[in-house]
Amino acid sequence: MAMAMSDSGASRLRRQLESGGFEARLYVKQLSQQSDGDRDLQEHRQRIQALAEETAQNLKRNVYQNYRQFIETAREISYLESEMYQLSHLLTEQKSSLESIPLTLLPAAAAAAAGAAAASGGEEGGGGAGGRDHLRGQAGFFPAPGGASRDSSGPGEEGKQRTLTTLLEKVEGCRHLLETPGQYLVYNGDLVEYEADHMAQLQRVHGFLMNDCLLVATWLPQRRGMYRYNALYPLDGLAVVNVKDNPPMKDMFKLLMFPESRIFQAENAKIKREWLEVLEETKRALSEKRRREQEEAAAPRGPPQVTSKAGNPFEDEEEDEPATPEVEEEKVDLSVEWIQELPEDLDVCIAQRDFEGAVDLLDKLNHYLEDKPSPPPVKELRAKVDERVRQLTEVLVFELSPDRSLRGGPKATRRAVSQLIRLGQCTKACELFLRNRAAAVHTAIRQLRIEGATLLYIHKLCHVFFTSLLETAREFETDFAGTDSGCYSAFVVWARSAMGMFVDAFSKQVFDSKESLSTAAECVKVAKEHCQQLGDIGLDLTFIIHALLVKDIQGALHSYKEIIIEATKHRNSEEMWRRMNLMTPEALGKLKEEMKSCGVRNFEQYTGDDCWVNLSYTVVAFTKQTMGFLEEALKLYFPELHMVLLESLVEIILVAVQHVDYSLRCEQDPERSETTLH
Repeated sequence: MAMAMSDSGASRLRRQLESGGFEARLYVKQLSQQSDGDRDLQEHRQRIQALAEETAQNLKRNVYQNYRQFIETAREISYLESEMYQLSHLLTEQKSSLESIPLTLLPAAAAAAAGAAAASGGEEGGGGAGGRDHLRGQAGFFPAPGGASRDSSGPGEEGKQRTLTTLLEKVEGCRHLLETPGQYLVYNGDLVEYEADHMAQLQRVHGFLMNDCLLVATWLPQRRGMYRYNALYPLDGLAVVNVKDNPPMKDMFKLLMFPESRIFQAENAKIKREWLEVLEETKRALSEKRRREQEEAAAPRGPPQVTSKAGNPFEDEEEDEPATPEVEEEKVDLSVEWIQELPEDLDVCIAQRDFEGAVDLLDKLNHYLEDKPSPPPVKELRAKVDERVRQLTEVLVFELSPDRSLRGGPKATRRAVSQLIRLGQCTKACELFLRNRAAAVHTAIRQLRIEGATLLYIHKLCHVFFTSLLETAREFETDFAGTDSGCYSAFVVWARSAMGMFVDAFSKQVFDSKESLSTAAECVKVAKEHCQQLGDIGLDLTFIIHALLVKDIQGALHSYKEIIIEATKHRNSEEMWRRMNLMTPEALGKLKEEMKSCGVRNFEQYTGDDCWVNLSYTVVAFTKQTMGFLEEALKLYFPELHMVLLESLVEIILVAVQHVDYSLRCEQDPERSETTLH
């Protein structure tokens, strides 16, 4: 009875929560008014929690039940989409072929077709095929500007050679590069190249995909339809990465050729998909062709077989020996349940973002097929798995892209980086990791607010930058331990680039804003102290910060030197050579402390009776200003500034010495002194 009441209460509660006019605030208010106390509220809360858990379980069960059907449906849609693209492409080829025939050739073509039909005695099918081949041959090799097409010269060797010859005529500077026997054109089209870092448009290019390489040519604006050779990339070392659309940047894909990469934009999404599909198909075909060539070269060549059984009584014995390795070569058991379900399991892992599980399955398969032959079933399985590996790589690359959230620090990238390394793509993982961290450092610096004193901002800037650099270095050492040492060289190059970013922000705030020399010296001191902390992990970038700051520090020293010289000359013009009378002992004591802080320890010998100082005001002011300049300059000192500092001091002291010398000569020559006074 209690169970039935509980079920009815749960059903009533579910209907109430699922109603269209349900308002949570009103429901809680009514519930509080109707409840007798805290116990009723606790029981009601437990019922709602149980209902939430039941709903979550039902939802999860439904998702798992429909997930495999969803995968199958998505695969069928993909196959259908591919077939539709192929059909559309064939129709486009036929249309372009027909439109390219000059109108004057139509009567001749019709007469030729009629004559061929009459001569063949009614074999219309063969004549029609021949006509189509003729039209296909008449279709031009190059598409209209802005288009893309597959090779339409026919499957024969003569047609392929004719297509390649046309390519050599249209592209300047590539004849010596395309002389490989059996080479032919697969696909070509117009593209726009963009700069990889700032996504700025660089140039218009035309891509020519051969069966073993990709040729990139630039447009010649003065000569329509002609191109100039730009680059040639073998397909063996070429990786294709799909670039996610980020308006207005869309329909792009990236080509990775270690150690460089290039980004191209297609005319529309359809042409971009065609480029990606044709590149993958051509690479797969080239890999399969070379694998067959290696197998044929490695296979032992036996004696010629005798076809007649009657003339060879030992045929049965001879056939038994070569048949044995062939039977053993085919024995690769792929009927294991986990192998049969491997492609679907990989799809599930990728969809659920279980990257570790996906890579574990790939490692398990590679270990299982290690040292085993590659009959057609194994090759077919490999092709399916390679497609999933490509999808997994694209997802991991997106995880490390700067478009993703940069929060979480360097540790947030560890998952994707480790799986890319396990997939054998250490170089790509290193590049993407450093690019992600560069974007994070740039964002952190840009988000700093410039407020308050300059020294306070520099403290914040140094803390943010060097903390990020230190965390990145430690994470890099953790992720790439035991990998190729070239990755560490890439990190050092990245660290220097990041230091340049820091110095730009530092100089803009300290030196461009014309801060005092004392403030600049304190800021540089803070930056050096933070930079020395990197020595804890074996990374010394002090020489880099010195090299990047030397010009700004030289400018600051020169500016402050000119200020001191001008002030000294002004005081010299008013010099009366009279002793200073400070009037009160307090003022005298204050002057003694100031001179002591400047480094003049024996100032007592220059004081006289009462509050007199046996020095003129000009000499005391010059001493304080020069000693202050020297103290601040020594905070900025490093070997590259040695001569600059000495020359500045010499110029400052020389101004004072010249004034003293002039005053002494005037003392000895009263007439000169009177002339000067008048």
